[in-house]
Amino acid sequence: MPHFNSPEPSFDALIIGAGALGLCAAAELRRRGRRVAVVDPGGVNASAVAAGMIAPAMECAIDDLSPEAAGVLRRARDLWPAFAEATGVRLYGDVAEWRGGNVAELAARMTALGFQHQYDAASARLTTHEDAKVDPPQALAVLALGLTVIEARALRMAPDGPGWRVETTAGAVRAEHLILATGADPAVDGLPPEAQAAVACITPIRGQIGLVKEKLVDHVVRGPGAYVAPMGEGAVIGATMEPGERSVIPDAARCEAMLAAAWAVLDEAPRPLGIDWRAGVRGTTPDGLPMAGRVAPGLHVALGPRRNGWLLGPLIGAVVADATEGRPVAEPTLHPSRFL
Repeated sequence: MPHFNSPEPSFDALIIGAGALGLCAAAELRRRGRRVAVVDPGGVNASAVAAGMIAPAMECAIDDLSPEAAGVLRRARDLWPAFAEATGVRLYGDVAEWRGGNVAELAARMTALGFQHQYDAASARLTTHEDAKVDPPQALAVLALGLTVIEARALRMAPDGPGWRVETTAGAVRAEHLILATGADPAVDGLPPEAQAAVACITPIRGQIGLVKEKLVDHVVRGPGAYVAPMGEGAVIGATMEPGERSVIPDAARCEAMLAAAWAVLDEAPRPLGIDWRAGVRGTTPDGLPMAGRVAPGLHVALGPRRNGWLLGPLIGAVVADATEGRPVAEPTLHPSRFL
């Protein structure tokens, strides 16, 4: 763990948290020529325990989102091709599929929201070419390349002239702008009341996935109770949504139920698989959309994307970067003021 010598290092922006939102914000700020550092204790975070779905069509249909919320997810998806090219994140997948269950209802929702899709009632299958994915391990690795990452915990923070001073387990750091991308973690000491209130809005949700070395599918396949998606040279089975749960120890019963649902989605007989089950805790807001923007002078949040952290990453990064530059709010639907 690095420890700093005097004088304390100073940056244009300091981000607390190295998940999808934190690293996407760092990437966007760096693209704009800002000196950026990220404080994170290391280890596996919720963005690593994910399938990396960039899936506005399926997510909007599954969650029966409003046209306004669907517009946010669609605009987020539209930023991904240029963001991926600029950062080296591998964006892929040209089809996603839903099999069985309430497939007719999902197709109707996609129609109402204007997402391109094909629905085959005879086979109970719904496909769309609007969705894609990334592989979280690859994305996290390339987004961190060349970035100053301080492997430490943030202990407390305080205003420091026009900016902020953050005490960490590796020493103190100063920055003109401070960005909280702390997932479902509790508030760090020293936050002003507005930021404390924003963090208090976040509810934890545990998600469990299984990593499989065998390549079970060549595109994302979803259905009642599970999805199966490509991941590197193998596949990922997911995912639970367990509000209020903070344990990162996989629950065997829920994992077995998810595996059974995955075999049903694939219409295959169960067979032995080597599966690395993992659990991660992400955060959500009361309305299911993230908070992004300024909450106090020089202090910004990037919190609560629910299960859409990877999809929303570039959009949140742009919103936060705009806020540090004093630009007009581009996505008012996401501004923290709706809860404060």
